[in-house]
Amino acid sequence: MNAEGKRAWVYPKKPQGKFYRYRTGLTWFLLVFLIASPFLHIDGNQFMLFNVLGREFYIFGQPFWPQDFYIGVTAMIIGVLFITLFTSAFGRIFCGWICPQTIFMEMVFRKIEYWIEGDRGAQMRLDKQEWNIDKIRKKGFKWFLFFLISFGIANVFLAYLVGSKRLLQYITEGPLENLSTFTALLIFTAVFYFIFSWFREQVCTIACPYGRLQSVLLDKKSVVVAYNSNRGEREKGRSKFRKNENRQELGKGDCIDCSQCVNVCPTGIDIRNGTQLECINCTACIDACDAMMEQVDLPKGLIGFYSEEHIEKQEQFRFNSRMKGFAAILLVLVGILSGMLFIRADIEATVLRLPGQLYEVQANDHISNVYTFKLINKTTTSFQKVHFELLSHAGSIESVTHEDILVPEKGLAEGTLFIEIPKALLKGEKNNVEIGIYSGEKLIETTSTNFMGPRSFR
Repeated sequence: MNAEGKRAWVYPKKPQGKFYRYRTGLTWFLLVFLIASPFLHIDGNQFMLFNVLGREFYIFGQPFWPQDFYIGVTAMIIGVLFITLFTSAFGRIFCGWICPQTIFMEMVFRKIEYWIEGDRGAQMRLDKQEWNIDKIRKKGFKWFLFFLISFGIANVFLAYLVGSKRLLQYITEGPLENLSTFTALLIFTAVFYFIFSWFREQVCTIACPYGRLQSVLLDKKSVVVAYNSNRGEREKGRSKFRKNENRQELGKGDCIDCSQCVNVCPTGIDIRNGTQLECINCTACIDACDAMMEQVDLPKGLIGFYSEEHIEKQEQFRFNSRMKGFAAILLVLVGILSGMLFIRADIEATVLRLPGQLYEVQANDHISNVYTFKLINKTTTSFQKVHFELLSHAGSIESVTHEDILVPEKGLAEGTLFIEIPKALLKGEKNNVEIGIYSGEKLIETTSTNFMGPRSFR
């Protein structure tokens, strides 16, 4: 905000340096992964797909279904706990290095802005000047590219939601044949365009709840991007650089008050004011400060990854009890999730007694119950010659059709079964029976159900 309470437009200087090169390399990897994932296929399965309306999900080429909801919930809890642990230890570094908002804003849209309008000073002069041919040309070209990239991002996200094959089908058929989908695509394009052309850093400073979460999780032991105030201020504080002066003897801090750390910050804060929730730990200020320290022949590291305890007492980073607690819970949940994935079956079977039906006593002194079954195939291959066998009791299972069952790929099969068990093997009114589901000779799943018998049998 400026003095009038209005938004102060942030013009960050183009960053340069070691950390910026690392971020650029990581950005290329993440962008390639994001754009390529919905278009890659493994054994015919899309690499990443989140088709909520179609209830179809693929993660790393493995199919998941609504019946696997418990796995998704566990994975989400693990993700939240991991972010919590990571934030309590290292602050908001996820925002500056991995968050899609920062990656697109700082490493895509901002670079286009630097290319067309120039660096910080040139952008400020361009915004202040009268509207003329040069300003219209630059602004118009920039906004046009912003719209094209926003449209491309919207298409990539659509590929995640409906599938890349269907997206290519929509493109081939044209927008008039898929007007509702195209309208939704334009709405998402407008949202992305608004965020990256105007709302910008306010997503991080106002809208994103992660910054508020950070203020709760950080403590004096957390390692964040921080200004070493002991070294930067000393007894007489910061002052401008002067040649041939001994700043240490004069009691002046190493900070030469060049404001380069402020100029380069994408959220417009002054890192020298201490840890702030607006800081996304992008490390641009570290690169800018190190460059200035090198020019004035002072040691680098005035701004770096420090904890408050390190700055005050020179203590090294250690896991505190809270971090250990988060880590222990996280390890337990990861173990549970691994077990869930390991025991996850390709077929989900449900066998239930037909409501309102009693048992029947057959002529051969067997008890018969009627059941409905449902088999859900979670794979992309069909299961043929599927049949049922009793595992817990001697007896028989027959389908109403007396035929082997076909469970299609990514589909289901359902029908009715008769289960017969000798009366002598039953113990009371309710008996738990275990059923094996076979595809040919291969056991593909087991399930259990209740079998009703005469109440008088014990």
